[in-house]
Amino acid sequence: MYNGKPVTKAIIPAAGFGTRFLPQTKAMPKEMMPIVDKPIIQYVVEELVAAGIKDIIIVGSSNKRSIEDHFDAPNEDLLNNLRAGGEKKKPYIDKIESIANLANFIYVRQKGPYGNATPLMNAAHLINEGEMFIYKWADDFFVSEPNSTQQLIETYQKHGGGVFACKAVEKDHEYNKFGIAGGDRVDDASLKISKIVEKPGKDKAPSNLASVSNYLLPYDIFKYIEKASKEPIEGEFGFQPIVQQMIDDGYSFYAREIKDGKFYDTGDKLEYLKTIVDFGLKDPELSGEFAKHLQSKVKPEKTNKKSK
Repeated sequence: MYNGKPVTKAIIPAAGFGTRFLPQTKAMPKEMMPIVDKPIIQYVVEELVAAGIKDIIIVGSSNKRSIEDHFDAPNEDLLNNLRAGGEKKKPYIDKIESIANLANFIYVRQKGPYGNATPLMNAAHLINEGEMFIYKWADDFFVSEPNSTQQLIETYQKHGGGVFACKAVEKDHEYNKFGIAGGDRVDDASLKISKIVEKPGKDKAPSNLASVSNYLLPYDIFKYIEKASKEPIEGEFGFQPIVQQMIDDGYSFYAREIKDGKFYDTGDKLEYLKTIVDFGLKDPELSGEFAKHLQSKVKPEKTNKKSK
């Protein structure tokens, strides 16, 4: 049930190696790969901040120091270099100084078994009992209005309980890529989840709503994670089966289809390139020339005109 308290904390898991992007990610975290002039994770953080999040907990590893540096205050060498450029460089100073002030950033090193429940376990001590919090991936996101985090909070305020961000399945292979939520409709955008099935395939899918990117979770999930961590773990230590146990025990969770937006999965190479194209075409400084360049690279299809 909605307790009237604002949602102000978020956890971002960022300990993965980004192996699909090797060798680029050998020295650069995948979360720091650029989309035009910002790293992917900054888009994620900006969405959270726009939704009212004040404290952002990033669960990383030893090779993710550049994420910490990015959200830290800029060093004096860089600032002096920009100041030497005069008035034309001032907008860059404003941009980089604003990054450190987006939120309160807390960094935790990931320890534990492989799986997406582990970052939650590592950050549990930073969430207060009774608090709701956001759990959001660092390499995929929605662009929507209102943003996806705001839509999750809206559903929580209306119905109470945890909330999963979802997209309607567009291609059959997505039934084998995402968890699929099943349940009863409670409004035109949401259903109350009775089961969440991981990669069920189209024939066994309980609906066409795929769980992606973003979650609003209750504090009590930590109690279930702690219990599960003490039992033998086969395969990945995932939090979705833990949510199913909570549902079976009477906790309420909702699947919210994110409206008026587009989902971007930058953890996939092809989708990453598509994301860059979309953002490049929307950039006010680049869009015109970039569009011309793309058009010059796309050859029109040849048509065979046969006389009858």
